[in-house]
Amino acid sequence: MVNEESIKHMKKGVMIINTGRGKLIETKALIKGLKSGKIGSAGLDVYEEESEYFFEDFSLKMISDDQLARLMTFPNVLITSHQAFFTKEALTKIARTTLNNVRDFMGGEYLKNEVCYRCGADTTQCKKKDAKRCF
Repeated sequence: MVNEESIKHMKKGVMIINTGRGKLIETKALIKGLKSGKIGSAGLDVYEEESEYFFEDFSLKMISDDQLARLMTFPNVLITSHQAFFTKEALTKIARTTLNNVRDFMGGEYLKNEVCYRCGADTTQCKKKDAKRCF
C-alpha cells in the first residue's frame, strides 16, 4: 500500500504509522522518502522481516538486515517490537475471534475468517464467495 508511487502523492513531511502488517510498507520506498524529506517521520510497530529480529536481544550482535539497520539510524523513526496489539481490548478481541472460529469449525458452520488457499488465482471456483467453507 505504501510504496514509491503512493508516497509521491503524499504531502511533504507526512508522518507514517504502521501497526498493522509489515508488508503494507515497502521499506526501500520508506527509506527513500525519509532521506528526501517527503516523509517527515515514521512509527513502526511492525516490520516485514520482524520475526528475525524482535523478541531477541541483539545488543551485542550485528543486524544483517541492511534496511532495518538503516531505518534505525533515522532520528525521526521509532521502531517497536510489535507491541501495539498488547492491550486488554486487543487481546480480548483476539481470544473472542479465536473461540468463535473454533466453535464454527467444530459445528460445521461457515468460517468467515477462513483464508481461502485452494482457489489461487482462479476465483471462479471459490466456495467462499458463496458463503461456503473451502474445506
